[in-house]
Amino acid sequence: MIHRRSFLHSTACGFGSLATASLLSQWSSRCDGATNPFMGANGLHFPAKAKRVIFLFMQGGVSQVDSFDYKPLLASRDGEMVGFDDAREFANKGTVGSQQRVMKSPWTFNQYGQSGRWVSELFPKMAEHVDRMAFVHSMHTDGVAHGPATLFLHSGSQNFIRPSMGSWIQYGIGSENENLPGFVSISPSIGNGGARNYGSAFLPAKYQGTPIGKVGNDALTIDHLQSLGLSNGDSSRSRLDQIQALNQIQLEQRASNDSELDAAVQSYEMAWRMQNAAPELLDFSTETEETTKLYGLDQKETQAYGRKCLLARRLCESGVRFVQVNYGDNSANPAWDQHSNLPKHAEHARAVDQPIAGLLTDLAQRGLLEDTLVWWGGEFGRAPYAEKNGTGRDHNPGGFTMWLAGGGVQPGVAYGRTDEFGHLAIENKVHMHDMHATILHLLGIDHEKLTFKHAGRNFRLTDVHGRVVRGILS
Repeated sequence: MIHRRSFLHSTACGFGSLATASLLSQWSSRCDGATNPFMGANGLHFPAKAKRVIFLFMQGGVSQVDSFDYKPLLASRDGEMVGFDDAREFANKGTVGSQQRVMKSPWTFNQYGQSGRWVSELFPKMAEHVDRMAFVHSMHTDGVAHGPATLFLHSGSQNFIRPSMGSWIQYGIGSENENLPGFVSISPSIGNGGARNYGSAFLPAKYQGTPIGKVGNDALTIDHLQSLGLSNGDSSRSRLDQIQALNQIQLEQRASNDSELDAAVQSYEMAWRMQNAAPELLDFSTETEETTKLYGLDQKETQAYGRKCLLARRLCESGVRFVQVNYGDNSANPAWDQHSNLPKHAEHARAVDQPIAGLLTDLAQRGLLEDTLVWWGGEFGRAPYAEKNGTGRDHNPGGFTMWLAGGGVQPGVAYGRTDEFGHLAIENKVHMHDMHATILHLLGIDHEKLTFKHAGRNFRLTDVHGRVVRGILS
């Protein structure tokens, strides 16, 4: 006698498997971890000061000595030849200490706010918000090239496949809105790690980030949202239910930790729900003229990044936990990577300055900045000397600046210091592992306890490193 379930399962290996085979091919990583023990507010390790994060990723590496780390010595010693202990030179040549020509900043610096923070003329709009920001001037990281350093920024590892930070956060605290993904990356680049920068690696596949838009294309769209030809009609809902029934049979007959199929089943449901929620989020016509101008949507130079920042606010307002707003491109030398043309920094600064300032203003006006952590920075900084005696700056992972605002950080503070040239972090040094640990802490998560068992050992975002930078906490 053939039971109905057996019949459906056997046929699922035929026509039923068609509903899952194409999906399974899209997820290649497997996991052997246990169920996440941190889901829900009651599962946090301590009270959270931030509920969500907006990461403003400046791909390519903004020069700290031309933006927020004022070093007057560069002007007084401009043109002098000085020997620098440089990780980039060691990686390329195996030597250190070569004589390099000190190069002053082409932009003037001024002090802003009650805190008196120094900001260059590159960022006049952001400068108006220094009393909201916590500057970390002593960042240092692993990786001297874009690929390794970008992967390290996002996942805490240069060369091993590890979950991205957004995936760890979604795994740790879940999503606030069942109709939207908990982790979104807006216009991510396909280079320097590509999808790994928002991937879930060995975490269950449902924690991977959802990309919205593509770098180089101003349209903010979600790919494959209706790839099944589904709409909100009763007949299409019935068709989805039939597909999901077959998927569920496959899931029950497979290993208990079939992350790929489980994510596929959940992605169908998420796509169905997003068909109602996503179009409204991507429609800016309901925003006031005042708001669109605040983000620079009325200006050609700022419109593209302004739309991304406005979408980030709307996503956070709707319960998305981690939103990455990328500024970059797919070129070999991405965005801020000015090896031979430092003045091009001004073009990129004009594109992001007003939108970021508008985002901070908007979040504050809506009461969202109190529990939204805004994090700004790139994968590394830039050298204080002229690369190859030219007109640009080389990569510098040894000392650079990031800033945070809102979500439990101390406003108006400057933490750490680089040397007199702005080259290496020398005081209160903050490694990228430390930054990751601090952001998790603000979300109520102990970075040493947020772990996932894979391949016989427990992994975490900060590996065996990381400390909370308490000097920037409120």
